[in-house]
Parts: sequence; structure tokens; C-alpha cells
Amino acid sequence: MATILTAVGFMAALGLLLALMLVIANKRLYVFEDPRIDQVEDLLPKANCGACGEAGCRPFAEKLVKGEIDPARCSVNAKSMNQIIADFLGVELSARERWVARLACDGGGNVAYLRAQYKGLPSCRAAALVSGGGRGCTWGCLGFGDCETVCDFDAIYMNRQGIPVVIEDKCTACGECVTVCPKDLFELHPVSHRLWVACKNLEFGEQAEHHCEVACTACGRCVQDSPEGLIRLRDNLAVIDYSNNALASKVAIERCPTGAIVWLEADGTVVKGRDARKVLRKGTKGALPAV
Repeated sequence: MATILTAVGFMAALGLLLALMLVIANKRLYVFEDPRIDQVEDLLPKANCGACGEAGCRPFAEKLVKGEIDPARCSVNAKSMNQIIADFLGVELSARERWVARLACDGGGNVAYLRAQYKGLPSCRAAALVSGGGRGCTWGCLGFGDCETVCDFDAIYMNRQGIPVVIEDKCTACGECVTVCPKDLFELHPVSHRLWVACKNLEFGEQAEHHCEVACTACGRCVQDSPEGLIRLRDNLAVIDYSNNALASKVAIERCPTGAIVWLEADGTVVKGRDARKVLRKGTKGALPAV
């Protein structure tokens, strides 16, 4: 009996000792968390899309409370909601320009040739692993809509020719389409970048057109017609220097023979130059013809 009582007493003493150690550890290791973080997180959209540059809404809320980031960085929230967050934290809401995703390809099934018929998993990533997906243009959009699938904001839809179309009003610049595209055709840009090269083909002249009727042929007319420093040719492709974006205008697109360089209106309308050949074909182009 004495042995049992001794064991019970020992266990009770041990339990009290461990409890005391936990209390001390809790006090010593306690990390204060500002209660405003939870309140700010509740005002965020909970999209966890990463468009703000953080891993999710919680880390974003933590940086907001610390004053390390601007509420305007959340492009998913309405401006009015971001203003509420700014007022709550007692900070100014900056006038941050919206960013959107842009696609550097317009080679739909009516203008870009197929060199092979791909049959397999309907995914751009899968198709790209099988001889590039069957497109004549190595750099062209494969058209299976991986970008449309990963967009959580319904900001991308596939048009009738199999080319993704970005709805700028819905786009949050989360970057998911940039990540998923195996051809690296998407880029994130501020909406003020209205001059755009809708092509990534690096072949020259007739060889580029041999694969796609709307490819950039490196003719250089856009470079000649634009202010110095705005556009240059690099690896047979027109490249816009957006540090000189203030010089951009529709003048650059007017003589482009294929319509590869375009002007994007504020409402998302794509404008091609006066010399761009009209595309009348509605159906899909077949096998690649002989050179």
C-alpha cells in the first residue's frame, strides 16, 4: 500500500512540475500577435492568389499591419474595400496602376498551320512534351486552355480559334497563367502599356509567315516609324522598350504587314494597323505546306 501511495505521490508531483514548466515556457516563449491582423484579414478577399506578391492573404495582412506594404497592392479587392483597410490602419491608399496579363500570340487555328495532329491529354503542358504540340510555329499558343483552367477569376476564355482572351476588367494579375503556359506567352503589364507585340516567333521574313500568317517578320517598319528608342529588333522580333512608354502611339502599328504589333484600347479592343492584311478564314488551317 505504501508503495502505491508513493507512486501516486510521485506522479502527482511530476505532473505539477511539468505543468509549472509549461506555464513558465508559455510566458517566456509567448509571441505577441497584433489583434488587428485578424481584423484586416477579414477585410481581404481570401483569394490567396499571390497577386500582391505575398504567399497569401494572411502574410499580406501581417505586412499591412506592420506598415510594410500598401493596401492598394491587393488587386482582387475593390478599391472601396482597400480604402476601408487604409482608413482602419490610418495610412494613405496609393493610386497604384492596375496590372493585367497579356498574351504574346494571335496565331489561332485560322492563321497558324499544324505540322502534326496531337492526340492525347487535352493540356498545353502535355502537348508541349510531344514534339512541341503539333504547331508549325515553335513559339505559338497550343490552344488547350490550361490558362483558362487555372484562372480563378474567370478572366480568360478561349475564342473560337483556340486563342486565350484576357478580360482586363476581371484580371487581377495573379500570375497563374504566366506560370502554367509552357510556351511562356503570358506577361504581366500595367494597363498603360497599350502598344503590344502579339508574337514570339524568332524566324525571319517568309519563314515566319510560312508557319503563321500573323507572325512578326522582322521587317523593321515599326522601328522606322516609331520614336527612337521605343522599339528595336532582337532575334528577328520587334521588342518594345516600355521605359519609353510615353512615346508609344498607334503610329508604330500602321505599316505592320501582318498585324503582329497591335494597339490595345482602354476597353480591351485590339486595333491593327491600316496595312495589316485582313484575315477572312474562319476554319482551321491544315497540315504545313512544303517550303
